[in-house]
Amino acid sequence: MAIITLTTDFGEKDHFAGAIKGAIYSELEQINIVDISHSISPFNISEAAYIIQNAYSSFPKGTIHLIGIDSELSPENKHIAVKLDDHYFICANNGIMSMICAEIAAEKIVEINIHDRVETNFPVLDIFVKVACHIARGGTLDVIGKVINSIKPIKNLIPFINDEQNQIIGSVIYIDNYGNVVTNIKRNFFESIQKNRPFEVFARSHKFEKIHNKYSDIINFDIEESKRNIEGKGLVVFNSSGYIEIAVYKSNNSTVGSASTLMGLKTMDTVTVNFLNL
Repeated sequence: MAIITLTTDFGEKDHFAGAIKGAIYSELEQINIVDISHSISPFNISEAAYIIQNAYSSFPKGTIHLIGIDSELSPENKHIAVKLDDHYFICANNGIMSMICAEIAAEKIVEINIHDRVETNFPVLDIFVKVACHIARGGTLDVIGKVINSIKPIKNLIPFINDEQNQIIGSVIYIDNYGNVVTNIKRNFFESIQKNRPFEVFARSHKFEKIHNKYSDIINFDIEESKRNIEGKGLVVFNSSGYIEIAVYKSNNSTVGSASTLMGLKTMDTVTVNFLNL
C-alpha cells in the first residue's frame, strides 16, 4: 500500500490539512497518509527543507512526499515533482528541495503542467493531491510535467569560508521545539576545514571552544547529582542529523530557557567558527 506524507505550514487550527487528507482518500481509499509536520513556520523554506531532509529517508522507498509551503503558483514559483533516492517529492520550486539535492542527485525533475486541466486557488489540495495520487497508482512523472534539469537554490544554504581557510561563517536554519538552534554547518564540512586545529564557535556574544557528540557530554558524572547545577548551561553539539547545533542542556522556555531565548538567536542569524593556529 502506497504512503503519502504531508509537510505543511497550515497548522492544526484550520481546515486545510484535513481537507487534503479527505481529497486523497476520495481518490484512493487504500492509502496510508502520514503527517510529518503541519507546524512549519509560515513560508519558512529552510525550516521545511531541514525537516524533509531528515524525515524522508526513514520511510520506505517509493513513498510520496507532499510539501505545502509557499505553494501559490506564479511565474516565479512553479510546481515540481522530483524523483530522488527512490522517493517522490511534490512541492513548489522555491528552494525546498535544494538541501536534499545538494547531497543526492535527483533521478528526474518535472515542472508540473496540469494546471490548465484543474481550476484552483488552493494548489496543494487540487494539484499536488492529483499528482500524488497519480504516482501512487503507478503513473509516471512524464505524464504530469515536462522534464527540467535544475531547481531553485536556498540562499545561504552553504556556509562561507574565507580565503585564509581559518573561518566559517554559517547561519541559523532551524530552531527546534526545545529552542535548540541548528546551523547550516555540517560535521563533515566542518572537519574538512578544521584539519584538527583548535577553534572557537561564536553565536552573538557567546563563545564555545568544544563541540560535543551528545548533550550529556557536559555532565561530570563524578560530581554528585544534586551539586552539578548544569540545567540551562549552554553547549554546542553535532546533532543527530550531523549539523552543528547550539543548545541549552535540558532547555525549557518556561523554566531554564533555551538557546534561542537566552542567547537571542533566531533564524538566519550568523554563527561563526574561527580556527586557531597551532
